Amino acid sequence: MKIKLVQNGLFKEIEDIEETRRPPRNGFYWIDAGLFDLDLLQQRYGLHDLAIEDCIDEEEQRPKLEIYEDHYFIVINSIQFASQEIMLREVNLFLGKDFIITVTKHPIEEMQKITRILREEEVSKPDYFLYHLIDLIVESYFQVIEKIEDLIEKLEEEILLNAHKSHLNQIIGLRSEVLYARKMLIPQRDLIAALNKKELSLIHDNLQKYFGDIYENAVKVADSFETFRELISNLREAYQASLSGRANDIMRVFTALTTIFMPITIVTGIYGMNFPNIPELHMPYGYYMVLAFIALLGVTMYLVFKRKNWL
Repeated sequence: MKIKLVQNGLFKEIEDIEETRRPPRNGFYWIDAGLFDLDLLQQRYGLHDLAIEDCIDEEEQRPKLEIYEDHYFIVINSIQFASQEIMLREVNLFLGKDFIITVTKHPIEEMQKITRILREEEVSKPDYFLYHLIDLIVESYFQVIEKIEDLIEKLEEEILLNAHKSHLNQIIGLRSEVLYARKMLIPQRDLIAALNKKELSLIHDNLQKYFGDIYENAVKVADSFETFRELISNLREAYQASLSGRANDIMRVFTALTTIFMPITIVTGIYGMNFPNIPELHMPYGYYMVLAFIALLGVTMYLVFKRKNWL
């Protein structure tokens, strides 16, 4: 557990949690805690039992805002995209009048960036910390959106050029990841809407207006993932169409070859009959003439089919 006193963007390390019993005259306490620190923090700040239970629960929590007597409990998801896999990282926040507690189960990139933002903005209130952190988290979704857009474009080009079974596996996997993220984006959008419009005593009225900009970005993110769902469905249709087109091309070649060999088969069939009186059989050059005729017939039909783009 790391405890810092934040005053005008400056940080002071606090060694003993007992020092936080007195509210600071200026600034707030930022406590970056682990799951094993929650019992101690619950005793110190009176954190609600249900909020503590949600933090330590192994099941993934949906984004939400819980309002208790003297603090709020907020759950929001950070996002990462690597190896064509979307990973949502849960961020638990306890917001009080003079403190904010952050609890994460995995390393969160935004938690490393927030220190610089607090210093640049000279932040001295916990609700402003909350605003900047949520802003960073929502902005990170746009980077993932760009990566998914590039992946979809790349898949589309490859499918149109030459579809493989591996492409279908990629499509199915990507669709599953997008649906998984989309399921969490709706409650996350609603969470930010609540921070923007709901009457909240621990968040300054002027600051709530700024949550409106974050809400607009959250709506854009949700719309983008809805668009991805449609684009991935189009990718699957393109994959099926590519396979059907390839099958049609193969059948067209087989049909053309069968058509070419059909008259040749007739000719060889005629001269392969066991009748003794076939005049051409007694011609000195009859064999070569038939071979030449068969070759000419095959080449002529091939050129005709090629000219009509049937081969």
